[in-house]
Amino acid sequence: MRELFSFDEQGCKRLLLDLKEKFDLVEALVVSTCNRTEIYYTSDIDINQQLISHLIQNTEVGSQGDLSEYFNAFSSNESAIKYLFEVSAGLHAQVVGDIQISGQIKDAYQWSADMNMAGPFLHRLMHTIFYTNKKITQETSFRDGAASISYAATELIDDVLNGNKNAKILLVGTGEIGEDTAKNLFSFGYENIALCNRTQSKAVELAAKITQEKQLSIIALENLFSEIKNFDVVISAVQVEAPLINAQLLGNLKIFSHKFFVDLSMPRSIDSNVEKIPGVILYNIEDLNKKTNEAQQKRIASIPQVEQIISEVVGEFRNWSKEMEVSPTIHKIKNALEVIRTEELNRYQKQLSENELKLVDTITKNIMQKIIKLPVVQLKAACKRGEQDTLVEVLNELFDLEKQKNQYSA
Repeated sequence: MRELFSFDEQGCKRLLLDLKEKFDLVEALVVSTCNRTEIYYTSDIDINQQLISHLIQNTEVGSQGDLSEYFNAFSSNESAIKYLFEVSAGLHAQVVGDIQISGQIKDAYQWSADMNMAGPFLHRLMHTIFYTNKKITQETSFRDGAASISYAATELIDDVLNGNKNAKILLVGTGEIGEDTAKNLFSFGYENIALCNRTQSKAVELAAKITQEKQLSIIALENLFSEIKNFDVVISAVQVEAPLINAQLLGNLKIFSHKFFVDLSMPRSIDSNVEKIPGVILYNIEDLNKKTNEAQQKRIASIPQVEQIISEVVGEFRNWSKEMEVSPTIHKIKNALEVIRTEELNRYQKQLSENELKLVDTITKNIMQKIIKLPVVQLKAACKRGEQDTLVEVLNELFDLEKQKNQYSA
């Protein structure tokens, strides 16, 4: 079911446009990876159920009854924010600590910016997440070793080939995961690698990235099925709506030893029916979870440290967010005091020389800053205690702030 709600870059951008035009949202993030499709948004009201209905209605399964059970929704801002931190860190990845997800989150952020759906809140949130990921890398063992999907696939291939560096490997798809897989294979010592991609120029470009010393083979997509028989391992990392490789297309493929297929795509690009062909062994993303090693265990042992770091940073972000909520009140107080200061200054302006006026102006500004300092400090402290609403109400009455035109709405 998850595969039906998987989006590429253009799909994510179309969804962001829907969120803007149909739901009047101004900030949103759409994360769609091999393991998840998630929507994060800012709004004064909860529109989770409307978004779920929209997603269901705009897929080919929209008429299959109630599918809401396949969706999870957060009822509080803080829980949603904390979850995004955890996802970006790799705590919920298929392969624990997968650093690939961090790059995918950055892509999602860029797409939001491209669609003008990233405002002050999202900018601050995303940069805080990137800072947190860096902190996790520097202060824990959570990034030690290798546990990305592409690296786990490379380890799997190295294992099934028994380290035979002369094996011939075909990689279909040169996107981010495909590129990482190719680089990992080459770093493991596999040089008999052929690349196949829908856009051939991208395959040529990737081949040049990987090595300048050895020219990698490039296979046109239309020749894929006639060439498959020449390879020991076929890796598919393409995004397609229906499986690209299946038993029917492989036809009369004669296999005299084992041929390994590795599907890194979501939705799946290799149909499970290929295993009906004698000698064919298929691995997919789910199988990579079984490919655990010491690095995985080390990362799992680091999870409490990672969770502690995330908890601390989320707490700091929560304080900033609450301070943003009281920012309009602080501006109103400053405006109220500035109006009083300016009126009094204007009243005595004619009685003062130019130098005296400058001096009084400086003195009154300093007095105003000292007066405003305590309410600001108290407001920030109240934010940390969760008592900001009460203090805002008191300050509104004390300075008669409701009369001011609100130019600083959040």
